[in-house]
Amino acid sequence: MRSTRDDHRGTDWATLPPWSPQRPCESGQMDREYPASASLAEFLRSARSRLTPQKAGLDDVGPGRRRVSGLRREELAGLAGVSVDYCTRLEQGRSRSASAEVLDALATALQLDDAERGHLHTLAGPQPVRPRRPRPQRVHRATRDLLDTLQQAGRPGFVLGRRLDVLAHNELAGRLITDFQALPTAERNQARFVFLDPHARELYRDWSRVAADTAAMLRLDAGRHPDDPALSSLVGELSIRSRDFSRFWADAEVHRRATGTRAYHHPLMGEVTVTCQALNPVDDPDQTLFVYGTEHGSPSETSLRLLAQWTDTGGVATQAPGAHD
Repeated sequence: MRSTRDDHRGTDWATLPPWSPQRPCESGQMDREYPASASLAEFLRSARSRLTPQKAGLDDVGPGRRRVSGLRREELAGLAGVSVDYCTRLEQGRSRSASAEVLDALATALQLDDAERGHLHTLAGPQPVRPRRPRPQRVHRATRDLLDTLQQAGRPGFVLGRRLDVLAHNELAGRLITDFQALPTAERNQARFVFLDPHARELYRDWSRVAADTAAMLRLDAGRHPDDPALSSLVGELSIRSRDFSRFWADAEVHRRATGTRAYHHPLMGEVTVTCQALNPVDDPDQTLFVYGTEHGSPSETSLRLLAQWTDTGGVATQAPGAHD
């Protein structure tokens, strides 16, 4: 595998607040004192800025020139049925006492999807008094057997864990993307490959969309595990080494991938488009099994069948490193 590159240049860290999600501490890790109220405030501001008055159903937005493209704070307050002062305190990180009813009203007004709504409740929920050391994740034997079954059926499959770590994959997924199991354990991570490996930009036909989704998935995980030091370290490293990651992370979007499509430009098979379905093993809610398929009779189905017959996996793995999504 070729070496990664450092493409983060020109960021003035002194202009960022001490708890900024873009600002690493001196050790290269994220500042672990980042307050949960700041995460909630950042998410609310970002969601409000993305929703235009027209999409919110506000046809008459009043006279005068708007300084923001999204909703004004008073417009959000009106839609959610709360006071402007209360919205101000939430968005300035001065309050985390919102009830479930208020959070649901804000989520409805902001037109949040299920993943975003859940993330909002997570950020506003009670935080652990003492950080808990996360336990190492193990892939259950039954899940590994299912990966083998998918391999026999000619379908790539892989398992992502906390921090988007790649915990396991079958041989076909390795041939399509890269053999993560041949990498050092610390490098088996989706976000690290998407943002730090230059080949990912060649592998994904819509790299920008993949990168945005990856940052949003990582932020969703950060909301669920705010006390995970390994996650803080990963975000800090990516913030320093990738300008693109910093940009997408600053958008404060969250994303949970369930179904969809992913298009690859494979170095041997050419254009390959796959469908994706995400499943959660019952023994660990922080694990997700991704199953890829193709449309019956399509050129992509033929490409995957030929790829499954390819025996020189080392050649594919070294030429097409990338990341799962």
